[in-house]
Amino acid sequence: MNNVQNFAKLIRGDIMLISIIRTIVLYAFVIFAIRIMGKRQISDMQPSELVATLIISNIASLPMQNTSQPFFSGVIPVVILVALEIITSAFMLKNSKFRRLVCGNPIVVIRDGVILQNQMRRLRLSNEDLFTQLRQQDVFNIEDIQYCIVETNGSISVLKKPEKRQPTAENLNIQIQDKKIQAVVINDGEILDNSLDLCQKDENYIYKILKKENKKVSDIFIMTLDGIGNYNIILKDKQN
Repeated sequence: MNNVQNFAKLIRGDIMLISIIRTIVLYAFVIFAIRIMGKRQISDMQPSELVATLIISNIASLPMQNTSQPFFSGVIPVVILVALEIITSAFMLKNSKFRRLVCGNPIVVIRDGVILQNQMRRLRLSNEDLFTQLRQQDVFNIEDIQYCIVETNGSISVLKKPEKRQPTAENLNIQIQDKKIQAVVINDGEILDNSLDLCQKDENYIYKILKKENKKVSDIFIMTLDGIGNYNIILKDKQN
């Protein structure tokens, strides 16, 4: 009897181990697959990308839950879906008609402060949803809007009337110093090479600054740097 119980425990342990290994491998594989498809937030995805992502997540979960199901029954469909999405995306780049068929067209819903009700009905977009998105764009009065366009991914773009737009330095004939991009070049004691490339600097430049400040890389919690050499250093909390 004890041998049977021990054997049953051993089997349950093996099943649990297999399930854990499958979950880890499929998790890494799905991340890799989504990475190949491109960097987009869910809200920025086109319909084909969103459909592929949802199906991939569902397919990958099946071998995790059912250890009796062959492992590659979850991997192969994901590979096919990623390949289809890449092919579809490439074809959309070459053929605008196919892109319009898959993604649709941007649609103007407000023109010169007037809501185009027929376009709203076409999109099945409620007034509440429209005004919610307008407020998120810091627009609270539709009369200020010259154009409001619903993009193919569902987000909206707003162009205010000329008199409602903020003046630019060019409008005011003001010369502004170009500080280039500012980036985090050290994060929690680690130098970030990609950020250095953005600032067009190298590690030697960072070490010269730290030597002048009498600090070590390991002392730094965050260091930011811009293209003309302005920097800001935040030290690590001594308690940590």
